[in-house]
Parts: sequence; structure tokens; C-alpha cells
Amino acid sequence: MYKTEYERWLATELEDKDLVPELLSVQGDDEAIKDRFAVALKFGTAGLRGVIGAGTNRMNIYVVRQATQGLANWVKTQGGTQTVAISYDSRIKSDVFAKAAAEVLAANGVKVRIYKALMPVPALSFATRFYNCNAGIMVTASHNPAKYNGYKAYGPDGCQLTDEAADVVYAEIQKTDVLTGAKVMPFAEGLENGMIEYVGDDCIEALYAAIESRSVRPGLCKTAGLKLVYSPLNGSGLVPVTRVLSDIGVTDVTIVPEQKDPDGNFPTCPYPNPEIFEALRLGLELAKESGADLMLATDPDADRVGIAVRCKDGSYELLSGNEVGVLLLDYICTARIENGTMPKDPVCVKSIVSTPLADVVAAHYGVECRNVLTGFKWIGDQIAQLEAAGEVERFIFGFEESYGYLSGSYVRDKDAVVASMLICEMAAYYRSIGSSIKEELERIYAQYGRYLNKVDSYEFPGLSGMDKMNGIMENLRRNPPAEFAGHKVVKATDYKKPEETGLPAANVLIYSLEGGASVVVRPSGTEPKIKTYFTTLGKDLAEAEAQKEALAAALKPLLD
Repeated sequence: MYKTEYERWLATELEDKDLVPELLSVQGDDEAIKDRFAVALKFGTAGLRGVIGAGTNRMNIYVVRQATQGLANWVKTQGGTQTVAISYDSRIKSDVFAKAAAEVLAANGVKVRIYKALMPVPALSFATRFYNCNAGIMVTASHNPAKYNGYKAYGPDGCQLTDEAADVVYAEIQKTDVLTGAKVMPFAEGLENGMIEYVGDDCIEALYAAIESRSVRPGLCKTAGLKLVYSPLNGSGLVPVTRVLSDIGVTDVTIVPEQKDPDGNFPTCPYPNPEIFEALRLGLELAKESGADLMLATDPDADRVGIAVRCKDGSYELLSGNEVGVLLLDYICTARIENGTMPKDPVCVKSIVSTPLADVVAAHYGVECRNVLTGFKWIGDQIAQLEAAGEVERFIFGFEESYGYLSGSYVRDKDAVVASMLICEMAAYYRSIGSSIKEELERIYAQYGRYLNKVDSYEFPGLSGMDKMNGIMENLRRNPPAEFAGHKVVKATDYKKPEETGLPAANVLIYSLEGGASVVVRPSGTEPKIKTYFTTLGKDLAEAEAQKEALAAALKPLLD
């Protein structure tokens, strides 16, 4: 079957000439052909993600057209404005794939609003809502290595597609021949006849205004003298982040020169992920040279941000997503209470794998902390529920430990632009009162306990990887561990059982241990890996770290 499909591609006059040499190079190589054609990239709530190249199991214009035809078929059943918003980041062929999607939608009688230049995830979510679209498309593979690209699909609320909608789209995709099944209208023709329009400046300015309205101490940054180093990691964050920071008065910003311009090859870091040190290395060197208060880096689609803060001895410390989430929650609560802008019955939302320290901090300020499944769409879903009840102003903050944050309801996905603004404002405020982010973090630990949160990942590559991961999760369910490293399991929660959790079913296991520690095991939704999350609580960092290492060592044999 896969050989027949390969031969069909080889015999077709392909528009994308880049694919021809690749197809010829694998001729006679059964494994290479199988890898490209034995399966198709599966469309789910996170859309598509894969290596750029030739074949049904790769990202190329044909797979993008096929997916968009499926999306168009769904949109045509939805009534409404029959419009789809499109944005894209700096990845290889992101602009090509975005235009390919626009051409299919236009040919199907669905109007398109596409950004003229690359813009991040929050801009796509905002445009989807601003133009009352039926759907949105973001072409990105987030923080994956350079050889990847992807296609995220959004619903009319600006949130990633629901499971139900994704299932319908996937069914339509499967009915569509990958090479010949999509209708296509040339991009220039779509522009000419009005089926394709560029996103207007009114939408872009409204986005910046919405972000800046989330400032909790307006005007503070103008006089605080904050010194910042920023890296967009060759992605889409440069224009929106520097624009918003300039607007609020953060003007002493040094951009990491090698990572300033959009470049999908990510020449300075093979893995453009602000969670890892290598991606921030050049920025840290620049921060040390210039004595910056703070170093920020946004990922290629600018929905996540990593930070390093200056310590008293002049060194810099990278903070985790959990630490930044708790710091921002604490800062927002303090400022809004002080300014009298805290809403009645405030709500913050975080994922079940994010630190329980946030629950404790929220309780201290009288904020309800809601815990949802992993994936920012579940945080978006909570905002939507508040909006439906006419109480959207109750939402003050949402975060995931994987460096995703949101303040405000103007978008329904994580937003590194508003997060960058609030982090800078927080740093400026603490500087103005003679403190620092690092000192405030130590205050939080002293007040609530030394929580430690660590994530380990185990990779399962290749076609057999998914089977191996499924087998491991099945075994953990059949033979539940009674203890880890001498710490008794007092409660095992299986999120595949919604009747027990009150949340939609998810492939997540959480083990609560005697003494307050916890272990979480879940397969990644976008990569062939199992992630393990450890929360430990010690009298100091050394004790918390020792406990984490012991728990990780006890868990490892169960994942082989």
C-alpha cells in the first residue's frame, strides 16, 4: 500500500519541486519509503505536527491542503461568517503553508483573514475572535527542532478545536485525496476577488491595546529604569513584544543579535525552547556583559516565555515555569488588592501537572484556583464558562508549568506577549521598592514552604514508539505501584476515569504520596515521549531535590 502511494507521488507532476529530489533519493529504500508513506500525520485537537518533507507522514503543501479541505468542509456546516483567520511563524515554509491553506479555503467559498507578516499564536487567537471567525489556523511547530512544522486549528472562540470538532475535521480529511482532493484558488486571485484579505491595522492595534490593558501597575515602568535583554529565538515575538514593552515604558532593551531576525533554521539553538539552557545561552552572556536586571526569551510562535533573573552576586538564575507562574499570580493579586481592582470572587486556573504552590498562594489571597487537564484549551474553556455566565472579569490569571501564561480574556491561548509585559512590570516594581524577583521568590518559599517541581522526559522514537508508550501506561494501570522510594502512595488518580475526577478523560496518572509529594505520569500529546512530573516539599532545596532524585530513580524501571 505505502509503496503504491510512493509511486503515485513519484509519478505526479508536483508543484513543490523541493519534494522531488527527496522522493528520488529514497527510491529502493523500503524503510525510508515506509516512514514517509505507511501512515498519515494524524489530525487532532493540536492539529498536525511533523517533519517537513515528502509523503503523507510529513508536513508539505499537499498534507496542508488536505487538512484545510477537511476544515473547510466543517466550516461550511457551521453558518456564521464563513471566515477563517490565518497566522504563521518563522519556521521553514510557514508562510508557504499559510498561503496554501488560504488558497483552499477561498476555493471553497470560505473567506480568509491572513496576517501580512508573521505573527504569534495570541495574534491568531485574537484575530479569530475580532473578526467573528468560524475557525483559525496557526502554522507553527511551537518549540520543536527546525526540521518540524505544524498546523494548529482553532474554534470560533479563539481556543484550540474541541475534540468533537477535531473528530469531524479528521473524518473529512480522510475522505480527501491528499494529492487531488482539495480545491485550490490561486492566492492572487483570492486577494483580487476579496475572498482573501489581510488582517487590518485596526485588529493589530486592538490586540496591543487589549494586552496593555492587563497592566496591573500602569505607568510604573516609565520611571523604574529596568534593563532588559530579550531574545525572540529567531521567531515571531520581536515585533509584538518590543512594541508592547516600548508602549509601557521599557526602553532599555537589548535584543540578542544572532536571534533577532526570523529564521526557521534556528542557527544558534537546535531546539528553540525557552525551557532549556542552550536556547538562552547567548542571551545570558549578553545579560552578564550589560548587567541587565532580566533576560527574556520567547519561543518561535511566541506563546511561551522563559526568563533568567539577576541575583545579588551578579549571577543569573533561570526560573521554571512553575516559579514564574506563582510569582505572577502573587504579583497580580498583591497589586490588584492594593489598587482596588481585584474582582469579586476572583479565579485563577492552572493545569493539574502545575505546582500545588499556586493553590496555596491563591488561597492566601482569597482566589479560587481551578485545576484543569494539560493543554491551554482547558484554561480557555474555563474562561468561556465564566464568559457564558457573564462573569469573565473574575478570571485574573492562568498558567501551565511549560512556560505558558495568560492574563485576561481577549485571547484563549497562552500569550508570551502579555507575559513578557507583566514579568517586566513585576521586575520594575520590585526594583522600585529595593527588592528583586529572586528575593520575592525566596520570600514566597519562606512563607509557604520549599516546593520543588521537576519534569523528566523519556523518548520513544519510531513507529513502535506509540505502542511502547501505550504498553507502559497500561501496565501502570494494571499493576499500580504501592510506593515510590519508601513513600507510600496514599491516592492514585486515573484521569481516564472522568466519573472520579470530574474532568474529561485524559491519559494521566497522578500518585499522591505520604508527606505531600506527588508523581505524575503522562504521554505527551505532541511528541513521542512520556513526561514525568515530580513535586516535592522540603525544609530546604537540598532536601526537596534529594527526595525528587529518589522518586525518579524508583519510577524509572517502570518506564523501560
